[in-house]
Amino acid sequence: MTVIIAGAGIGGLTLGLSLHQAGIPFRIVEQVAALRPMGVGINLQPHAVRELHSLGLADAVAEIGLRTAEVAYFSAQGQPIWSEPRGLAAGYHWPQYSIHRGELQFLLLNTLRARAGDVVQTGLALQGWSDTAHGVVVHLSDRTGAAMEDLHGTVLVAADGINSTSRARLFPDEGGAVWGGTIMWRGVTDAPAFLTGRSMAMAGTKDRKFVCYPIQDHGDGTVRINWIADLAKPADYPWNRQDWTREGRLADFLPAFAEWSFDWLDIPAVIRGAANIWEYPMVDRNPLDRWTHGRMTLMGDAAHAMYPIGSNGASQAILDARVLTREIMRHGMCAAALGAYEADRRNTVNALVLANRGDGPDKVLDEVARRAPDGFARIEDVMDAEELAAIANGYKATAGFDVAGLNGRPDLMEL
Repeated sequence: MTVIIAGAGIGGLTLGLSLHQAGIPFRIVEQVAALRPMGVGINLQPHAVRELHSLGLADAVAEIGLRTAEVAYFSAQGQPIWSEPRGLAAGYHWPQYSIHRGELQFLLLNTLRARAGDVVQTGLALQGWSDTAHGVVVHLSDRTGAAMEDLHGTVLVAADGINSTSRARLFPDEGGAVWGGTIMWRGVTDAPAFLTGRSMAMAGTKDRKFVCYPIQDHGDGTVRINWIADLAKPADYPWNRQDWTREGRLADFLPAFAEWSFDWLDIPAVIRGAANIWEYPMVDRNPLDRWTHGRMTLMGDAAHAMYPIGSNGASQAILDARVLTREIMRHGMCAAALGAYEADRRNTVNALVLANRGDGPDKVLDEVARRAPDGFARIEDVMDAEELAAIANGYKATAGFDVAGLNGRPDLMEL
């Protein structure tokens, strides 16, 4: 009786920790030969932080993450549109964190190894699976494609990312990830603290946007800023290279932000201050009408890859893991548990994928630019506070982290 998990990303590792917490046997296989702390900064919303606290990771997450104090939106002229407190300051019972994705992944990995032992096997790629009368047989290969010994388990959970092998096997006609026409350049820069010192800021419009937030406070008035520069590109742009290590070139995007030196942040200086820059397309996957197929199911990006807007990709993978564990506790290690998990999560997260395609809460930037393309003297003359708040609160409700709803609901693992 074993849950086999394909993928040792944030979702797969959180599932492992949750199953271990519940006393449910599992194994994780990961296709890379050696895990490394890849990626740059991400945000963990309070609904996901709540689940990590329930896993006993409150102190550990606080040690590697920076509590986000506010989110703030600015026009392309650097004028303030909207800001609001986040985390505990907003009334949540749990904080929001800005954190390095790789550090979070390794916190989960090291914690899992300390608690459960050698349950993660690397260098094993999922090639397929077969249902049996009492379980599932998982077919594996090594990095060269050579067949490895099959694994026998009770259910299979495919958490193998946006380019999921298992999803491609289930939906062979789907094709690759969907590009929305935007390229992202990412970097990390040590620079003077801006705004509150723990602010997440967005400036510009969908076609030309700069996002930044600190992921480390150096304690001397400077912070490590994680930043993303978005630019819309023509349809014939060579975007189809989903490689997180692809180096970006300043000449391809810095000129679009050359005049964005604002009183709250010198954006060109931040961009030029990065030791490395990476280029990546903004891609997602079309919502699926089915995740579960017999004794296997999809989770995380394999099920619902979304644009990195509204800071919800990693958070939703964590929620997947907790709900799936709860349903296995309720129904046993069986197809019914996988179906119950899907029934809880699929429609909700599919709506979020589509909301992010519509630019999520960041759509306020385009609406203000449409009404006041040359800037404004007072935001109140462009959009009143009630309309601004409605956009922000509507997204929180879609994503499942409105303050009253999150604080008032039971723990996700509560039976």
